[in-house]
Formats: sequence, structure tokens, C-alpha cells
Amino acid sequence: MKILCCGDVIGRSGRKVIEDNIPGLRDRMDLDFVLVNGENAAHGFGITEKICRSFYDVGVDAITTGNHVWDQREIMNTIDGDPRLLRPLNYPKGTPGTGVAEFEARNGAKVLVVHPMGRLFMNPLDDPFLGVDKALEKQRLGDTVNAIIVDMHAEATSEKMGMGHHCDGRASVVVGSHSHIPTADAQILPGGTAYQTDMGMCGDYDSVIGMQKANAVARFTSHMPTGRLEPANGEATLCAVYVETDDDTGLATTVRPVRIGGRLAGTEEG
Repeated sequence: MKILCCGDVIGRSGRKVIEDNIPGLRDRMDLDFVLVNGENAAHGFGITEKICRSFYDVGVDAITTGNHVWDQREIMNTIDGDPRLLRPLNYPKGTPGTGVAEFEARNGAKVLVVHPMGRLFMNPLDDPFLGVDKALEKQRLGDTVNAIIVDMHAEATSEKMGMGHHCDGRASVVVGSHSHIPTADAQILPGGTAYQTDMGMCGDYDSVIGMQKANAVARFTSHMPTGRLEPANGEATLCAVYVETDDDTGLATTVRPVRIGGRLAGTEEG
């Protein structure tokens, strides 16, 4: 199976790079499943039902989120009706939506997406490691499902790496989101799980993690109030992780970063 996981989409330029490139990538790379983290897609803060539809229309199969999932309040009323939009699984019981769901890939295979959120320097949610264990306890990779994707939305690289090793051999791929900077550690772990600490963002890199520079820098250099952070709207780079899996075991056989457009050095897919 061929899987593409795209990092945090930031504002209008991030949406555009997804909408402009996913249809071509699906055809050119013969992708079976496309996952996008969309928690910053709505002007840098949250996501809306309209944006979700625009992503589905260009070939996105599932959307994960993170700590900004509720920034657009409307999503609280619509997330239960959208089985392709996930919020972090370790929110307390009774929170709208779900953090784990099964999907049918383009090739007919079953794909499980699991979406934990870290706790180091983040909101004090339930234990993400126990949450992932519960999500996987009745699943057997290569048997009950053909592929398992884990999007670990976390601040600390150590917590993301811990989740990668915790899931090694039980998931096809563990990718990190939230930091908005692509890491250079794409690898297949000893148990056969593809891993990258952070996918990076789909946004304008002439920025401070996707936000316009002036107000962002002012927050570090002045104790005076600054304006609201606004997304940078220059040409975006699509940052993603490409994974191929073995059809029998569901474990990874290939993993590599994908970077297209914008300021970052492109990969061969770009």
C-alpha cells in the first residue's frame, strides 16, 4: 500500500498547496491513502466544515487535528457527523468526535488511523500511550486491518519518539505533527514501523512556524502587547511523509520525506 501523510496545514497558502498538489500526487505516486493534519487550516487556528469538504474534494481520505481542534467553535457541532475528521483520542470521555477510525483505501484495503496527543508542554489530557494501547488491543496489523497510521500530535520530540518505539511492530507508520518543522529522521524502526518525528507544515516557510514574522518576533523582543498572529500567505511548501507497506504484514518497506514548492529544498516528487 502507498500512503502519504501531510503535515499541519497553515492558513490560505497551506490550503492552496494541498488543493493544488494532492490530485496530481495521487495519480503520479499511485497513492492508496492520503492523510492530512488540518488543525491550523482556518486562518491558522482550527478547521471548518467547509475546509474539510474542500480537502475531501481533492482526494484527502482523512483529517487529523490537535490542540487547536476546537478553535473554530462550529466544529464542535459538526465533528460527530464527519467520520473522516479526527480529534485527539485522549480527550476526556464525552468529548465530541473520535480519535480513532477505520477507513477504506482506494485499493479497497482497511486503514486504521489513530490520533493521540502528547502531554509534555501540552494540555493535561489522558495518557496517550494507554489510549493507543486501547485503540490497538483488538487490531492485528496485516490481519484485521491492512495498515495502521498513528499521528502523534506533540510538542516534545522525546514523547513523539517514545510513541514511535511504543508502536513499533504494531503500526505501519508513526508520524509526528505540531512542531511545523520537518525533521530529518525518516526511518524504519527495528520492528518494521515507519517513523518521522515531525512531518513539518504545509505552509509558507518565510515565517515563524507559519505565522507572519513581525508580530511573532515582537513577542520575543518586547514585553508590550502585540497584534494577533496572522498566517503568512506567501508560496507554501507541502511537507509530507511517503510510506509503502508490505501487503501481507502491513509493515513498512519504504519511508521518505516529500517536499514540494515554496522555500524549502524539494524532494524528487517536487
